[in-house]
Amino acid sequence: MDDFVIHNARLIYPGDRTCSGWLRVSGGVIAETGEGNAPDEFAGERIDARGRRLAPGLIDMHTHGMHQYNYDRGVDELRMAVALLGKYGTTSVVPTLVPTLSECMWRTLPDLVQALPDIFDVQIPGLHLEGPFVAITGAACETRDGDVGLLKELLAACDGRVAVMSIAPEVTNIIPVIEHLREAGITPFITHTRASVDQTLAAIDAGACHATHFYDVFPVPEEKDPGVRPVGAVETILAHPKATCDFICDGIHVDPMAIKAALAAKGAGGVSLITDASFGAGLGPGTYETPWGYPVEVKPGNAPRIADPKHPACGSLAGSALTMNQGMANLLRWLDLPEEQVWMMGTKSPARVLGLTDRGGLEVGMRADLVLWNDDDGLTPAATWVGGKEVCGTIK
Repeated sequence: MDDFVIHNARLIYPGDRTCSGWLRVSGGVIAETGEGNAPDEFAGERIDARGRRLAPGLIDMHTHGMHQYNYDRGVDELRMAVALLGKYGTTSVVPTLVPTLSECMWRTLPDLVQALPDIFDVQIPGLHLEGPFVAITGAACETRDGDVGLLKELLAACDGRVAVMSIAPEVTNIIPVIEHLREAGITPFITHTRASVDQTLAAIDAGACHATHFYDVFPVPEEKDPGVRPVGAVETILAHPKATCDFICDGIHVDPMAIKAALAAKGAGGVSLITDASFGAGLGPGTYETPWGYPVEVKPGNAPRIADPKHPACGSLAGSALTMNQGMANLLRWLDLPEEQVWMMGTKSPARVLGLTDRGGLEVGMRADLVLWNDDDGLTPAATWVGGKEVCGTIK
C-alpha cells in the first residue's frame, strides 16, 4: 500500500469537529492529520480534495444485498454485492443472513465463511444472523424457541465469523442464548418483537443492548385499558441508558420525526444508520424480476414494492432499496444538528455497537477506510479507500 496525502480537504471528525486540513495514509492506516496546508516534505502521491468532504467510510451493520444480489444466495452473489459497496461510500459491512435451518443453508454457511478472507473490496467484521430466535416472522425469518444447542451448531457452521445475531426478548429461553452470544463476543440485536417492558429489560440486562431496524417489526402493544397508553419494547429501549438503536433512514420505513425522537433520547452516539438493503438497492427506476417469484418496482425516493397485480400483497413493501450514501444524505437534510454529529450515525456509532475500535473516525492509527465526497445533492463518492487501497472512483 502506497503512502499518500489528501490535502485541501474538509475533514469530518465524527462527533468532534469539521475543519479544513490534510490527512496522510501509510501502511493502510491514518498516519498523520493536520489543519491548514499539508507540509511539502511528504513523499508519495498528493491528492487535492479541492475543498470537498473527507470522512471515515460508512459502516452498514444490517444489509441483505445490493442491486440484484443477495448474500443468502451463495458465494458468487456475496462477491458481486460487496464489490459494489465502495461506490456508495460503504467501507465496512456485516452481511445479513436469514437462517432458514434448511439443508441448503447448512451447506451455504461454510462456503460463505470460507470466502470472507479473500474479499478486499470492503471490510467484513463478520456475519449477521437475523434469527431464528425471533418472535415475529418477516423477511423470511423463522421463529424458534431459544436453544443454546442449536445456537452452537449455527456458530460452528460459521467458524467463528458471526459478529451479530438478532433475537427477540420474549422468545422462550432467550436469556441463555443472549448470555452465550456475549460470552462468544457476538453482539445481540433486538428485533422482530412485541416484548413487554419486563421482557425487554431482562434482555438488556443479559447483554442485548441494541435494537435494529427500530420501530419496524416492533408492533405497538394492544390497548387493553381504554385511555391508558400501552408501552413495550420501543419505550423501554428509548428510556434505557445502555440501549442503542438503528434505523432504515429512507423516509419510508420510518418517519423522520421518529428518528428525531430517538435522537432526543439517545443523542447521535446512540443512533445508527442502516440500510437493511435487499433486492433493488442501488438500481435505477424500473420493474425487476426477483428470486422470490414476483417482480418488484423500484422508484426514486421509495422502497421496492411488489408489482404483481395477482399477488395478494401487490403494492406492499418488499424490503429496502436504501444505500448508505442515500441514508446519510437524508439525515443531513432532515436533522438540525452539526454536520459532525450527523456523520456519527453512519461511522462512529455503528463502530461502537460492533466493538470496532479501529474505524469510524479520522484519528491517527485508525484504518484508512475513507471516502472523499463530491459536492452534490446525492452525496456520491469521488473516491473510496479500504485500508488505504482505492476501491472505486477517479479523482477529478
